Amino acid sequence: MTDQIWLALSRIPGLGPVRQRALLERFGAVERCFQTGAEALQGLGLQAAQIAALQKEPADLLTPADQRWLESADTDLCRWTDVDYPPLLRHIPDPPLLLYLRGQRARLNQAMLAIVGSRSPTATGMATAEAFARSLGEAGLTISSGLALGIDAAAHRGALDSGTVAVLGTGADLIYPRSHLQLARSITTHGLLLSEQPPHTAPRSGLFPRRNRIISGLSLGVLVVEAAEGSGSLITARLAMEQGREVFAIPGSIHSPLSRGPHRLIRDGAKLVESAADILSELGPLYGALQSHRPAAPSTEWQPEDPTQAKVWAAMDFDPLAPEQIAKRCGLTLTELSAILLDMELQGYLVACPGGRFCRLLPAP
Repeated sequence: MTDQIWLALSRIPGLGPVRQRALLERFGAVERCFQTGAEALQGLGLQAAQIAALQKEPADLLTPADQRWLESADTDLCRWTDVDYPPLLRHIPDPPLLLYLRGQRARLNQAMLAIVGSRSPTATGMATAEAFARSLGEAGLTISSGLALGIDAAAHRGALDSGTVAVLGTGADLIYPRSHLQLARSITTHGLLLSEQPPHTAPRSGLFPRRNRIISGLSLGVLVVEAAEGSGSLITARLAMEQGREVFAIPGSIHSPLSRGPHRLIRDGAKLVESAADILSELGPLYGALQSHRPAAPSTEWQPEDPTQAKVWAAMDFDPLAPEQIAKRCGLTLTELSAILLDMELQGYLVACPGGRFCRLLPAP
């Protein structure tokens, strides 16, 4: 029933992630968004049609494609409130509240590197992307990309055996381009397909640049292999820089238009790489942190060995707290606290809640 309600929330016209998070922060649970009177909703800046939709039964907002998704044995949903919502993605400026999944859900919390590039690459570029994906996958990274023609497809193929994540700009039940239908089927066996778009969302030009923030947001870094000026992969690289991710670029011939994108990124601060080892050495501590197994929810008796983490843990409880409240209790600055909260979330001891707040995980049974 809860999945049905989350799906219904995503079907309200014009209600994007920012407004959805505002509703969750205001009412505390997705169910309460549909149990609130129109008068209480009017002060939240919602349109009349959106308020009317929230007065309906959630089931009435679902499409036949939604029902098929809920009834299928090989589909899944990752909600903002789920413990395994990807911690790196949670901290981007505009994270999706709901992810539609097909394949291995456990891939969500594995260390990822995105490989992106031209849709019309050279044969050398295709071979390079596939070789880097294979080497980095064998080293323990899950390779993410966008299932587009060219470099994306080569990266997915290179990482099929080790595991790869494809972030779609359509609904996760629609594969675009259709020529990648077999590749997508292989990915669901060895990795994961995911989308923030509801089932049966057809391809539209504006959806693909928007999905790029998820590709970079899931990943520790982005590697660009061949990209002309104006390439969509440069959007992904720019978003990665804004999100504080590492950006890597493979240089090419000064005579090739497909080298202009990587060369510009290198001039702007991206790291020039010639081998997979160059990337692995740069990713450093975060790579190790995300490689480690996420522990089960700790008991109330758990005490971190690090004294600063222990101070933060003691200041927390099972009700969500704003970072400002935690910082005041601990005597830390917000800058100091931010890194500690992320590290404790990666370890599986804290969970981020709507409104940018944090709380302890519930005790293990």
